[in-house]
Amino acid sequence: MLFDWKDDTIRKYLTQAEFGIERESLRVNADGTLAQTPHPFQDHKNIDRDFCENQVELISDVFSEPEQVNEQLRKLQQILNTRLVGNGELLWPFSNPPGIGGEEEIPVAEYHGHLKNKSLYRQYLARKYGKKKMLFSGIHLNFSFTPALLEAAFVKSGEEDFLTFRNDLYLRLSKRLTQYAWLVVFLTAASPIADKTLGIRSNVYSSIRCSELGYWNFFTPILDYSGLDRYVASIRKYIDDGNLKSASELYYPVRLKPRGENSPEALEEKGINHLELRVIDVNPLSETGIRTEDMGFIHILMVYLASLPDFEFDDTLQLQAIRDIKTAACYGNAGIRERAAVVLQEMSDFIGQTGITSWQELLTYQQKKLLPGGSYAEIVSERFGDDYMKKGLALAEEYQRSVGYV
Repeated sequence: MLFDWKDDTIRKYLTQAEFGIERESLRVNADGTLAQTPHPFQDHKNIDRDFCENQVELISDVFSEPEQVNEQLRKLQQILNTRLVGNGELLWPFSNPPGIGGEEEIPVAEYHGHLKNKSLYRQYLARKYGKKKMLFSGIHLNFSFTPALLEAAFVKSGEEDFLTFRNDLYLRLSKRLTQYAWLVVFLTAASPIADKTLGIRSNVYSSIRCSELGYWNFFTPILDYSGLDRYVASIRKYIDDGNLKSASELYYPVRLKPRGENSPEALEEKGINHLELRVIDVNPLSETGIRTEDMGFIHILMVYLASLPDFEFDDTLQLQAIRDIKTAACYGNAGIRERAAVVLQEMSDFIGQTGITSWQELLTYQQKKLLPGGSYAEIVSERFGDDYMKKGLALAEEYQRSVGYV
């Protein structure tokens, strides 16, 4: 295990964690076409754009409670709505894009001056992967244990260097999280409907962006988790070989991130600050795109994974982990549902051992998704499958009114 969660000095910190969210969404006109206006915020630290000018990214600060994250996301949406309503625009509430005519409707994000390379990089992605694929929006959840828990675990470990201890802990946790990412995909997938202009049949995938058609490199990376320097070197090898332009092009379910600027150099220098989980769909059943219950569950999952023994994440297991994610992104997969039931029961048994009764309610919320019609993907299919565009626009208008403006 990564730390002795049964130890009283560590146990009291188990319910504490740090969360941050990056939510991608498309700006659309009232008729559902992609907005062609420039990104409305050039200098807001929490409102950026992603691949294209009309793809907004809301970036939360770091908070200790999921409720605080969603509260800030609502405030950011209020700021954004104030600009959008003036342009007659809406925030598209799904991971899957609306109807698209041609790629000329997808303007690559424009950066100038010392940031011009960001535009050049996006143009490279457009040529390599196609613009339409880059429109599939998602949620990236950044997670870390609190400094208090890490410090207590470090003291109990008897190791001499805290930075090395923290790096090794997060490396080992990222292995397990990658291995179990399929479970997060199954429980948060919410995009089974695709507009016909995408050429993808609806209800084949519960999450197109996590499926075989989604955000993947043209090869399956094999990473070295035996130490931070070797982990970074394994990524650099793909860059040196020409498979990747930069570390940002590594489309992998879990990333290890330093504090501040994200680069291999910063990761080596500063060490691992947090994990970034990249497989969560924008949830159209939530105004903010993510439910607090799902953030809370991921916290429990992290603690549960930390309780498992270390293992060698060899090539075979890494390839299997990616296959499992793509399988979990298939709509109505009975085998994945059965596997999820087993893991959730194991987590329930673990919660019983911790004595943290508040966690059981969060787990019960996830277990209800195993019932027929209970998953997000099934609910979205039932509600929006007969008129994706019309009902999607109506939902976008409803959320714009309910979240409000500033």
